[in-house]
Amino acid sequence: MPGIDIRICVNGEWRDLTVLPYERLVDSLRERLGLTGTKVGCGEGECGACTVTIDGKAVLSCLTLAVQANGKQIRTIEGMGQGEELHPIQKAFVEEGAAQCGFCTPGMIMTADAMLKHDPNPSEDKVRKTLANNLCRCTGYDKPVKAILKAARNMGKSD
Repeated sequence: MPGIDIRICVNGEWRDLTVLPYERLVDSLRERLGLTGTKVGCGEGECGACTVTIDGKAVLSCLTLAVQANGKQIRTIEGMGQGEELHPIQKAFVEEGAAQCGFCTPGMIMTADAMLKHDPNPSEDKVRKTLANNLCRCTGYDKPVKAILKAARNMGKSD
């Protein structure tokens, strides 16, 4: 089957790829670009481990074909910080002990990033509802919620 040429901007860098028509974005990111921070969990859009942002919106990359991302801006967990400097959401996750096994953490952080771009001062209830699409078996969600609220406060101070 012939490939399809696409051009995507991943973490600020434009990349040209030839993908298969049925290739999932998560597979392109992990296997073609080596961005393994985006996890493959259920592969059915139920767990949120594969969440990335496309044009600022949280998207499940296991349900998104790579060709659907053509011409778009994609951000993965690898694109969150600046060099060794953690993004405020990442920093808050560390400070609050919000990552235990860490498998769900990239998806949660990407979900939080998209939410905070649209609502920089969310309520605890909104954070909990937004994270409901990210399955976590370790944290009980309390620490990630606290981390996201802390990040929102800290990001508001830097504006």
